[in-house]
Amino acid sequence: MIAFEAILLTFMIICAISVSVTKNLLSSVIIFMTFSLIASVNWLLLRSPDLAITEAAVGAGVTSTLFFITLKNVGKLKDEGEEDEDEYEE
Repeated sequence: MIAFEAILLTFMIICAISVSVTKNLLSSVIIFMTFSLIASVNWLLLRSPDLAITEAAVGAGVTSTLFFITLKNVGKLKDEGEEDEDEYEE
């Protein structure tokens, strides 16, 4: 069990570093979701299911959804079928 906890904490550290280093905003949001889900599992291992549910719902669910909506509104996410106009400019 201690080895599993150490592996999860190592993944959390890797996710935290990856979020700050990654240039792609969509990848950063997905890595952030992964960090929140790993934190949720850690709360379960610490026998705190109420915090685990809150972390999963707020950290991975609501916050990530707000990040996706923000990326869409600022134009960093494209709808299916939309093409980047800069590719065709000569």
